[in-house]
Amino acid sequence: MNYRIGIDVGGTHTDAVLLDSEYKVLAKTKSSTTQDVSSGIYAAMREVIEQAGVPREQITYAMLGTTHCTNAIVERKRLNETAYIRIGAPASLAIKPLVGVPDDLKALLGKRVYIVRGGHEFDGREIVKLDEEELYRIANEIKGNVDSVAVAAVFSPVAKDHELRAGEILREVLGDEVPISLSYEIGSVGLLERENATILNASIVTVAKTTAYGFIDALKAEGVNAKVFFGQNDGTLMSIEYAIKYPILTIGCGPTNSIRGASYLSGLANALVVDVGGTTTDIGVLVNSFPRESSLAVEIGGARTNFRMPDLISIGLGGGTIVRINDDGQFTVGPDSVGYQLPQKGLAFGGDTLTTTDVVIALGKVNLGDPQKVAHLDKGLLEKIYSRIVEMAEEAIDKMKTSAEPVPVILVGGGSILFPDALKGASQLIRPENFGVANAIGAAIAQISGQIDRVFSLDETGREQTLETAKRMAIDEAIAAGAEPETVEIVEFEDIPLSYLGNATRIRVKAAGTLAAPVEV
Repeated sequence: MNYRIGIDVGGTHTDAVLLDSEYKVLAKTKSSTTQDVSSGIYAAMREVIEQAGVPREQITYAMLGTTHCTNAIVERKRLNETAYIRIGAPASLAIKPLVGVPDDLKALLGKRVYIVRGGHEFDGREIVKLDEEELYRIANEIKGNVDSVAVAAVFSPVAKDHELRAGEILREVLGDEVPISLSYEIGSVGLLERENATILNASIVTVAKTTAYGFIDALKAEGVNAKVFFGQNDGTLMSIEYAIKYPILTIGCGPTNSIRGASYLSGLANALVVDVGGTTTDIGVLVNSFPRESSLAVEIGGARTNFRMPDLISIGLGGGTIVRINDDGQFTVGPDSVGYQLPQKGLAFGGDTLTTTDVVIALGKVNLGDPQKVAHLDKGLLEKIYSRIVEMAEEAIDKMKTSAEPVPVILVGGGSILFPDALKGASQLIRPENFGVANAIGAAIAQISGQIDRVFSLDETGREQTLETAKRMAIDEAIAAGAEPETVEIVEFEDIPLSYLGNATRIRVKAAGTLAAPVEV
């Protein structure tokens, strides 16, 4: 028998599950997310291993959905010393790099920024020859002074030659131990957003590496020699090596783990998922069992980027959300929360702060804490507050729907106890078994994927050949990330002709497959 551990780190709780080879939940736990994140992960991991009581040597996989990389960018801590090279002179000199990045982040990431001659036109023609001599000069200048390097060339999603050559020169001078992030592998068309995403990716490589090897060491300390995977923000997994190369893809993996877990637990492939934590409610869309992707540029830590992210609405409503009542009977719900301190600060638990959880306890909707401690509250006012809580969720659901028709809604997350058994806009409301740890289950059962999002010129090989090439690239990516080759299939395909770029098309392909079986040592 093979077992697997799934762990997901939220803003309030770190959830963990241990599943058998049939994906049956043998143990689950929900512990407070710690300030350093790691110690909370290790505590949750130890708890589920002890609860399950299974032979440690039979735990073959461990999946982690973590906020380490997000926190590093948001908090401006533990970021790499990074050099950035834009290949785009003279065409792109009018706008300097790091546009749309907050000043404090720019001060950290913009210490070594270079623009060299090179780049391509939208149709793949070379603007000017790549200035290799200048690249060698820059490489020697930064040698010993940086931890990682980011490179972005004008229209590299169409023609990646200059980025690839720059990578070769940098590796020749800096060696293989300095990671190099190339923008064509990370973002899509749109130089300014793509270079921001690439610089951020380069800045968090060490955070990802430290997290990964710390998790492996913690497992080994428990006698578990499992193969470790990271959750990525399309609802699938990636290997340690892949995660260290593309750590930015871990950003936003928490809600997508919940969406995938909700799909598995409910058996639905198409629905809205409402994931209610202690601090926020995230609402996403399931399309063919995977999260719908956002088509808009997204901000990470205030920096505008264009790498893939799930399409979500987040509202400041969770189990620990603070409710304030004025002297004249007016009230506000959130957006701030007591978070993981709910068992200490909530009124029904002996604290001094009125929260949404206290409201549902006082109204007799859930059996938690001590109802006597909230019995003095005005029931009429509490009903109004509860109506507002429900209304907030219904408004968010309405924003995520693409038509006026009611749709199935799956409620997951520990905070989903706030809501009744029916919501406006929901054709059916499903609260599946183990809903409280859907995120950790989503991490544990996830497939491995590969995805490409590139602009192709159709002049060279023709339309059919180009589409087949794109699909093959996505399949190869999935296999490289750790998928069993025979199980990989195309799960998403989008082909958008770009008439303003001549005979070009933007192709998005995602391939996914099951985890390759662990190799016996």
